[in-house]
Amino acid sequence: MKYQEVYARSISEPAAFWGEAGEAIEWTKKWDKVLDDANKPFYRWFAGGELNTCYNALDYHVAEGRKDQVAIIYDSPVTDTVRKITYGELLEEVSVFAGALGGLGVAKGDTVIIYMPMIPQALTAMLACARIGAVHSVVFGGFAPNELAIRIDDAKPKVMISASCGIEGKKVLAYKPLLDEAIRIAAHKPEKCVIYQRPQVSAELAAGRDLDWKAFVQNAAPAPCVPVAATDPLYILYTSGTTGKPKGVMRDNGGHAVALKWSMRYIYDVQPGEVFWAASDVGWVVGHSYIVYAPLLYGCTTIVYEGKPVGTPDPGAFWRVISQHGVSVLFTAPTAFRAIKKEDPNGEYLKKYNIACLRYLFLAGERLDPDTYYWASDMLKIPVVDHWWQTETGWPIAANCMGIERFPIKAGSPTKPAPGYNVQIQDLDGKTLPNGQEGAVVIKLPLPPGCLPTLWKDDKRYLEYVMERPGYYMTGDGGRFDEDGYLYIMGRIDDVINVAGHRLSTGAMEEIVARHKDVAECAVLGADDQLKGQVPVGFVVLKAGVDRKPEEIIAELVQMVRNELGALACFKEAAVVKALPKTRSGKILRSTMRKIVDGKEYVVPSTIDDPAVLGFIEESAKTIGYGRK
Repeated sequence: MKYQEVYARSISEPAAFWGEAGEAIEWTKKWDKVLDDANKPFYRWFAGGELNTCYNALDYHVAEGRKDQVAIIYDSPVTDTVRKITYGELLEEVSVFAGALGGLGVAKGDTVIIYMPMIPQALTAMLACARIGAVHSVVFGGFAPNELAIRIDDAKPKVMISASCGIEGKKVLAYKPLLDEAIRIAAHKPEKCVIYQRPQVSAELAAGRDLDWKAFVQNAAPAPCVPVAATDPLYILYTSGTTGKPKGVMRDNGGHAVALKWSMRYIYDVQPGEVFWAASDVGWVVGHSYIVYAPLLYGCTTIVYEGKPVGTPDPGAFWRVISQHGVSVLFTAPTAFRAIKKEDPNGEYLKKYNIACLRYLFLAGERLDPDTYYWASDMLKIPVVDHWWQTETGWPIAANCMGIERFPIKAGSPTKPAPGYNVQIQDLDGKTLPNGQEGAVVIKLPLPPGCLPTLWKDDKRYLEYVMERPGYYMTGDGGRFDEDGYLYIMGRIDDVINVAGHRLSTGAMEEIVARHKDVAECAVLGADDQLKGQVPVGFVVLKAGVDRKPEEIIAELVQMVRNELGALACFKEAAVVKALPKTRSGKILRSTMRKIVDGKEYVVPSTIDDPAVLGFIEESAKTIGYGRK
């Protein structure tokens, strides 16, 4: 099978191409039309079709003889636990939990927010919602109450599902106080909260509202699968880092199931029955797609890992999991490998384990720097596959498709567009640029199945993605194709930075910093960081007459960002400056400041109001450990 033939057909005959892929899914009613383009730019896949995602992920495999195959391996070094759950056992747990949710009145179309750590119960809750046609929205357990409250008000859940605590390395974080505070702040009040009590922390339950998980499921009758339209929502996933109204990426049932099942075979080159490990969190899109849905739709064994790449207990953590559980394919973020490389540069821990079972390492979520690529490649002696995608797309836009045709790997490139994605590079006027020239990375509509059909109850904001250049989806990234047609992604066009694979808005951080009583104005930018890819760095101008130590103010700013966005924002460095560099029209020169912070050469812009200010920024960057060394 040749990539070029497969890719060309996916672009020229999308309905025929995805119609064939759709045959791999069990439908309760076959679709009327593979691609419904009657209401452009709102395209719909498998219109008229009906299915149930949970049925395809569980019941189907049990009926096909996988009842005793392990579906989930729960590996938690932080609690010293390994638990294996078969497809048969998982089906039973999910059916009973779905029945219990139905007993609370949760029905098709209702929303449920899941605020859970990396434990199997998070997957049970997600699949149970899918089983009865409820729409789940998983919120990462590290989010602060304010962020959770914003999502409660947007999704308006009937029920919240949470746990008494999460465990981050050696720290135990109680979830219930965060959940209670979020509900207190939110205008929308969920009717019930189901709490899974973990032995590390016992949560206090609010009478009349909160239910203990174990008691909740005790007498519940298993629920059957509820067929839903292919175009009905499966889940909402909020893009992180916004303090205003968040963007709720909506995923449908039909296109999602088809695309993810297809991707397991043709991109990741795995077989049903093999162990596939996405070392991420269910709160992120990677967790939704490749911890939960894709492996289970395809009949693989998936790993739920509650630990870190280093420190739980050492830099050999990943090698132990791969060796112990026979992992065929590992998918994680480059940050994880940078952390392992920092702690164990010579791979001494790797020598302790036999990981001959591992065929591929896939990396995504942020830019894979060549250093990390070469280190991982030299250590593992297997293909290290960089691939690129977004929360909005749900599965890879560009990859070296291992199940179609393996291309030579080029460090710094996610190789070529995946079938279904008509990727182009355009200039500011929307003109397609030739290979070698850098511009905006756009995807010609329609997006393939599995991508966002719209935003949750916000068609107007969805149009911002596809109306800036009518007929194209704006990825927000800049990039180029080389002479061989390999794609290179150069970074975000907007103000979103990528901290260890988590997309966070520097604009959101600026809003918080600007609220401090002593701050006149500020700029927060992403600085290159060896371990995390990028970290936010702040520059603040104080109000006239403020007579306080800058260190005190910066400590308060760090705490404010932490309180509102959570620790994952990694906002730790800021400098007090006399002024910010601006254009004569008053626009802050962020791109120039970014170059200064990263120690890169820059040209003094002709539009600058006061060039001397750049010298202040250089000196301030040095004092906090950035800039030209």
